[in-house]
Amino acid sequence: MDLIIKDGTIITATDTYKADIAMQNGKIVLIGQDLQFEGADVVDASGKYILPGAIDVHTHLQMPFGGTISADSYEAGTRAAACGGVTTVFDFVIQKKGQGLIEAVEGRRELCDPQACVDYAFHTIITDLTPAVLEEFSASASYGVPSFKMFMVYMGLMSDDGLLALALERSRETGTLVAVHAENRDIIDKRIERLLAQGKTSAWYHYESRPEFVESEADKRAIHIAKALDAPLYIVHLACKEGLDEVTKARDEGYEIYAETCPQYLHFTNEVYKREDGKNWVCSPPIKAQESQDALWAGIKRGDIQTVATDHCPFQSYEKDWGKDDFTKIPNGIMGIENLYPYMLSEANKGRISFNKAVEVCALNPAKIFGCSPEKGTLVVGSDADLVVYDPNKNFIISKDNMHSDVDHTIWEGVELKGYPVMTFSRGKLVFKDGEFVGDPGWGQFVKCRGRKV
Repeated sequence: MDLIIKDGTIITATDTYKADIAMQNGKIVLIGQDLQFEGADVVDASGKYILPGAIDVHTHLQMPFGGTISADSYEAGTRAAACGGVTTVFDFVIQKKGQGLIEAVEGRRELCDPQACVDYAFHTIITDLTPAVLEEFSASASYGVPSFKMFMVYMGLMSDDGLLALALERSRETGTLVAVHAENRDIIDKRIERLLAQGKTSAWYHYESRPEFVESEADKRAIHIAKALDAPLYIVHLACKEGLDEVTKARDEGYEIYAETCPQYLHFTNEVYKREDGKNWVCSPPIKAQESQDALWAGIKRGDIQTVATDHCPFQSYEKDWGKDDFTKIPNGIMGIENLYPYMLSEANKGRISFNKAVEVCALNPAKIFGCSPEKGTLVVGSDADLVVYDPNKNFIISKDNMHSDVDHTIWEGVELKGYPVMTFSRGKLVFKDGEFVGDPGWGQFVKCRGRKV
């Protein structure tokens, strides 16, 4: 036996109980009372919670975008993940024109393998949906990447409705999953044209160019197409009430529709865009008004939002300054990979949701939807020894100075959390302890996903 964590309270998505956990060769091998094995290292977790490591299923590390590259490399991003209790990171691979799906993924694996500090998996962003690519859906699933994203916005990334329908049909045939970034590009383009002509250029007008209805219209359109084709659909970074209403309606009708939201939509409102540093919150879809935030929390509680992920795609402050006189030049993206689990667990600690619900949306559901359960997302005999020791009594104030990413600022500056992770284990290896990263680049392994188990 390699390691025993003793006298903690184990919390999964479904259970809460006191027990010890024994680990060997990266796996959980025994859960029980008063476990003792000669030669095993022992961690005393008295007064603390033992949780499954979180799974951030939406990140953009080392991503080319808007004339630059997102600020966190695979090493920096996965290092920050480890320090926030995230033990598996899903990144998005952008397919280039003429490129196959597996070819695209293998190119990114070459970058990620020597850098990853925790385990990782991929989704593929489809930008060139040829007949050959449609045929490759099955092969990509067998390779371990059974999920594909399509943008309904962004020149160079966008797929039109006809291509989306073809991908959804093929996903139904192959047991794979299509995700969409849902916003109405045509409306956004016209609103931007008008706002700039009127001299309205501050960060607030990023929100005004793509307010609630611009997102919800695309949500409704994508869901309508998926329902018509009887294909599963996953909506990334859902941010608005009306879009969530459509998700709820579809799920109530029995359709396989999944929704993800992000911590930034749960904590901030669009008022941040009126701040002098409002550029730092520019992301797409933008953060919405209080009504949407309230609806998102309600959607989490009733189960219509299944996952919380970050859309981690940060840029340095000087890059954000490119848009100080024109909001369209602000690189879209913010940080969150290190804040995801601590924030959601803090909200649980404050009583907004249960700890079990926080584990469900941050660990179990991501593992089930994307096909890495039961190895990931829970604490059972046989699962990977990915776990977090959490101190519910440790107060923590987020600052750029106590984060572990390469970004030179954080939108979470000054946010106070109730409770905080004190240890993170990745397959039984200690990678974070008491505020310090203690892992190694290259430790993380590629997770071969098998598709939905829900």
